[in-house]
Amino acid sequence: MERELLQSGPVLDKKGRPFPGFSRKSTLIYHRSAIKAPPWRVKEWDFYQISNDHLCLQLTIGHAGYAGQVSLMLFDFQKGKKYFDLCQTIPLPFGSFHMPENAEKPHTLTYPRPGFPNVDKKAGVFMSFDVTAGRRTLTCRWRGLEAVIYLERQNPDSLVINLPFDEYEQAFYYNHKINCMTAEGFVRTPKHEWKFDKKDSFGILDWGRGVWPFHNEWYWSNGSGYLDGEMFGFNLGCGFGNTDIASENMLFYNGKSHKLGKVTFTLGNDYMEPWHFTDDEGRLDLWLTPVYDRETKIKLLWVDNHCHQMFGSFSGTAVLDDGTSLNVKNVISFAEHAVNNW
Repeated sequence: MERELLQSGPVLDKKGRPFPGFSRKSTLIYHRSAIKAPPWRVKEWDFYQISNDHLCLQLTIGHAGYAGQVSLMLFDFQKGKKYFDLCQTIPLPFGSFHMPENAEKPHTLTYPRPGFPNVDKKAGVFMSFDVTAGRRTLTCRWRGLEAVIYLERQNPDSLVINLPFDEYEQAFYYNHKINCMTAEGFVRTPKHEWKFDKKDSFGILDWGRGVWPFHNEWYWSNGSGYLDGEMFGFNLGCGFGNTDIASENMLFYNGKSHKLGKVTFTLGNDYMEPWHFTDDEGRLDLWLTPVYDRETKIKLLWVDNHCHQMFGSFSGTAVLDDGTSLNVKNVISFAEHAVNNW
């Protein structure tokens, strides 16, 4: 049995320790000022991914205390072609990003903000995530590139976890993942334009706040698509702290969420071999057939991060809370394996 957090309350107690569990919306209240760990241990990010059956756009604003990052990546995973991989690194930002403390309440996150320290004005970067009650608008202008994306939620539920790490008591991971969002918009340069149509394009928000141990390894998969005309989605993962009380495994179908327990990721000898996803209760049996490995490596001073994000097609079965078995067929999305020292 997993602990579902149904009552409003703080993310952290007075000693900076998390109240562990999961919820389906922003039940808990996050305040960065409640964190008791040193500021260089705090990690906060907003990561958006927009994709269809071949194209993927990723936008990030975030920091790991001692270093911040604003980035945009656009690639075609069917062709294996990368169009843009833009990144602006900001040294020693600490709390100057003013990251939002709630993923669902209306807000605007903008880089750079007026008076933002350590900004390279020559880079000409502007990025904004604007959240209203019914829509998310993502805007970016960078070196002659312009991107505007509109996201609309199709499922009121989402996946929220608040978990401790075993390494030390003031380490925690408060994370909100929202998928089942339709996406429309464009990425444009003077010579070319890439479009996303809401009929077949979907958006994901990975909203993370926490204090992490230096070394961490995780597996994560998230997807959205249509099954017989109904919106279907899933979030699967492990390695994000101590999951004895709650996991981040959940199905979404026809406007409702369905909680899963622990899920096992089974990989072959090579990342391009099929991935198998199963749960302890026999409710999940999914296979990912990869077509593209978006491999990223970051090695700078003591930072050493390595991730394989595998894009491809998901097929198999998923059983809802009421016992209904869904036949999942050719849902295009991703799964990843990351090993980080940061």
